[in-house]
Amino acid sequence: MIVGVFTMTATWVGGGYINGTAEAVYLAVDGTGGGLAWVQAPVGYSLSLVLAGIIFAKPMREAGYMTMIDPFQKRLGTWMGAVMVLPAVCGEIFWSAAILGSLGSTLSVIIGLEMWISVIISACVALLYVVIGGLASVVYTDVIQLLCIAAGLVTAVPFALKHEAVGDLFAPAANSTSVGWLGYVEGKSWGVYIDTYLHIIFGGIPWQVYFQRVLASRTPRGAQVLSILGGVGCFLMAIPPVFMGVIGYATDWNQTDYTGVDDEGKVDARFIVPLVLQYLTPPVVAIIGLGAVSAAVMSSADSSMLSSSTMFAQNVYKPVFRPQAGAREVIWVMRAASVVFCAVAAVLALTFKSVYGLLVMCGDFVYVLLFPQLTCAIFLPSYNTFGSFVGFVVSLIFRLLGGESFLNWQATVHFPWYDAETNTQYFPYKSIAMLVGFGLIIGVSWGTDWLMKTGRLDRKYLRFVNNRLDESDADDATDTEKDSRLSSADDDKINGIESVNGKITTRF
Repeated sequence: MIVGVFTMTATWVGGGYINGTAEAVYLAVDGTGGGLAWVQAPVGYSLSLVLAGIIFAKPMREAGYMTMIDPFQKRLGTWMGAVMVLPAVCGEIFWSAAILGSLGSTLSVIIGLEMWISVIISACVALLYVVIGGLASVVYTDVIQLLCIAAGLVTAVPFALKHEAVGDLFAPAANSTSVGWLGYVEGKSWGVYIDTYLHIIFGGIPWQVYFQRVLASRTPRGAQVLSILGGVGCFLMAIPPVFMGVIGYATDWNQTDYTGVDDEGKVDARFIVPLVLQYLTPPVVAIIGLGAVSAAVMSSADSSMLSSSTMFAQNVYKPVFRPQAGAREVIWVMRAASVVFCAVAAVLALTFKSVYGLLVMCGDFVYVLLFPQLTCAIFLPSYNTFGSFVGFVVSLIFRLLGGESFLNWQATVHFPWYDAETNTQYFPYKSIAMLVGFGLIIGVSWGTDWLMKTGRLDRKYLRFVNNRLDESDADDATDTEKDSRLSSADDDKINGIESVNGKITTRF
């Protein structure tokens, strides 16, 4: 249980989580709506773990799945299940990029390494964990790493507070009666604010990096407990980086030895954690803090790489390209995929400047495309390929038309309150895209299921529909259709999974 709680907490507590949280607090100095009010990721991801534990953990663990994509392939078939891997892997890659970027910025400030060298070294170390140790190395190193994070950051905060360059933390902002680092939300920003919270909370659920912990739990009840306690731990781990952001906000950086201060007395928000460690704490404490951030990166980077490579090998390569592949071959494909995905994440980390932006962006398409699909796959009896495909395509088009300012991706459709100058959609269009897809999945699935049952839709189209047959259809099922219902059991044997007295075990 202790190991489980640590590794579940480490699901979200990574370098991007720590550096991004401090960055968001410090951004209040720009007067653009940053500050504590906009630190949404820690609260959102903590709630996502709790909700996932209450709603999703038990049915997923009881079904004995190996990956998050398994329910899609069992309900929709091989190809549509493989399509669901795309947004899931994209989310994992963005998450890895945020993690690698955070450690790269830390190493470049504290020990003077070039950013690109720092990112490459970080990526190689995380990759080594995955290739050599797999899930075992991920889980047990999480325990040590999370302890390092807590000890390192908690140790650094009191020393930083005592530095002479740090002013009054509770001094009101200029032309205001409130504390500046608290931030604010006003006017049309509420649309973005609500949309972002919803996409972090519900977009934080359909992740293989989370479900690999759930599916490895001993019991369904244990999976629920780990998720809820992990959510609490995730929230608590946000407190030290929030303090670092506040300290950075209250610091007169011109009184420090740092030479990168701009004319307005500001520093690069991405580097606020390493800057606090390097210039506001003694050298020994700075080294401890560097170890903390490094541990945070490793605790999440290896998990993310393992998750994305597992989904590709188990849900794309094996069922689509090599159904006869054995366990050893699948493992080698996982290792090769880890190298590729790690390289892509490193490129993204060097391309985009905002760690917090990457942290938020990683859950975007997961929220719009995967959350409604996973919910229906588990709880909607009539869920089938027709509804899944229509909902997926329409949600994707809807989301793409909205653009993305973070990626400099111009909006094609301008929703209410659109700001052409900054290419920002203030309307909660991501949630609308998700809800439109959700409604279509339910409506089209129910409609086609009803047409099939009443005979209005030819039964030959069953191969396009979910491979679950109603008991009333069993006598009419073709041999091919019956074989498809047995394929999941055959796959389990190939993957080395056996059911012994109702418990899932592995042979490798």
